[in-house]
Amino acid sequence: MNKILTISIAILLMVMSGCNKKGESSASPATYNTDTVRVAPVIVNRQGNLTIYRPHYANIDLVCGTMPPQHDQNVIFCAEAAFTGALLDHFDHFNIATDHVSGGKRYKGYRCARNTGAFVYYNGIYEFGYKNYSAMLDTAEAHGGMGFGQEMLIHEGKVVPKKRKDNDVNEFRALCDYKGELCVIDSNGKVKFGDFIAEMVSIGVNEALYLDMGYGWNYSWWRDANGLAHEIHSDKIPYTTNWITFYATAMK
Repeated sequence: MNKILTISIAILLMVMSGCNKKGESSASPATYNTDTVRVAPVIVNRQGNLTIYRPHYANIDLVCGTMPPQHDQNVIFCAEAAFTGALLDHFDHFNIATDHVSGGKRYKGYRCARNTGAFVYYNGIYEFGYKNYSAMLDTAEAHGGMGFGQEMLIHEGKVVPKKRKDNDVNEFRALCDYKGELCVIDSNGKVKFGDFIAEMVSIGVNEALYLDMGYGWNYSWWRDANGLAHEIHSDKIPYTTNWITFYATAMK
């Protein structure tokens, strides 16, 4: 269960590995004015071969169709969430893997055997579910929340069965419960899938749900204490369909 993260006062630099896919670039470190105390909406730090993004949010939604723009100052972090099916030139909710809840409404998605878990958020709390998560989505809808299915990697501190091979090499990302905090964890460059999961377990990640990645799909961004948006990966494609989005203030 989530406790809304207490807004911390922190000044941290983002440190990213230079080992990225060809054509991708890491975000430049944010520069903070130490003469003025600022609230950082997203705390970014590196631990081992992982980069951890801790959004200090007031609300979360699954935005579908159009990615939240960087000029929206209420958005502090967003990243592709559920898998997208066909490469369409138009948006269709059914093109998102499995059912999902966006803006308090449940939509039908296509069946995806890889999606063994889910994440929901409503009324200031979050929950990860493993298998049989349809009722969780119903609850999120009933409370005007959000939710989506994805491939579960870690549940209750243990690695769960998955279809992707441990030896697959790529840059990976997961939505995690880490020491009671909701955060997004990225690998620093290309790593083996099994190593990515093992390192999350080693630092104490309790829940980890995969977030869609791959060339162009991993485009995402976060906002620093000065209100500046920083891209994590600069390359993007026009076929992305849905984004987990963290907001600085509650939505009306």
